Amino acid sequence: MKAILIDDEPHNLSNLQSLLTTYCPQIEVCAVAKNAEEGKKALYKHQPDLLFLDIQMPQQDGFELLRSLTEYDFEVIFVTAYDQYAIKAMRFSAVDYLLKPVSISELQAAVKRALKQRELKIQNQQIGHLMKWLTSQAQKEELQIALSTLQETRFVKTSEIIRCESSNNYTTFFLKEGTTLVVSKPIYEYDDLLSSHGFLRCHQSHLVNKSFIKSWKKEYGDFLQLADGSQVPVSRGKKDAIKRALNL
Repeated sequence: MKAILIDDEPHNLSNLQSLLTTYCPQIEVCAVAKNAEEGKKALYKHQPDLLFLDIQMPQQDGFELLRSLTEYDFEVIFVTAYDQYAIKAMRFSAVDYLLKPVSISELQAAVKRALKQRELKIQNQQIGHLMKWLTSQAQKEELQIALSTLQETRFVKTSEIIRCESSNNYTTFFLKEGTTLVVSKPIYEYDDLLSSHGFLRCHQSHLVNKSFIKSWKKEYGDFLQLADGSQVPVSRGKKDAIKRALNL
């Protein structure tokens, strides 16, 4: 785990670096800085996982340094001789707050917390990347569903379905070719299946294929105008979600 130390007093930097080398071998100190300006340059250059940051420094203190960064992805452990900054430090989501002179046991505990928090953050990022990839793969692979009517079972691609409309326990599928299929299943059974393939539940009784939406009509209520000329109502409870899905 790469770390940077920022403190305006050289003996504090030397002491902390020595403690980390001796008692926290999992920490690699990649840079030290004696003021906020040097520290900021080191942060951009080395992209550390962890920052040990003094609070009271000339020109710019530790809090001001963090505020000056547009964003940062490292964990922060404040190291200071003053205990009155503890609450303020927590507002910066600091892993810990160490008082000088630094205790070995407290330093080890703080490093352990930083390692755990970093690990959780990486795991969450990996899960997020995986979910995005799975979603993109699902969208790339066109789904074909079986629709059984009284006369036949049709295998229909999602790109051929303009919309679905429910009536009690029946669902009518309106197809791009201009035909309809009436299936003896309620619409909610298709909601989860189709929502990952570009369909929006704009109303309790309606599912629409996002690709066929042409406009949003606001006269006499909210309606989606579809490519086949039909208009589908947008319920008040679904309105915000549909707007987000359409980037409105």
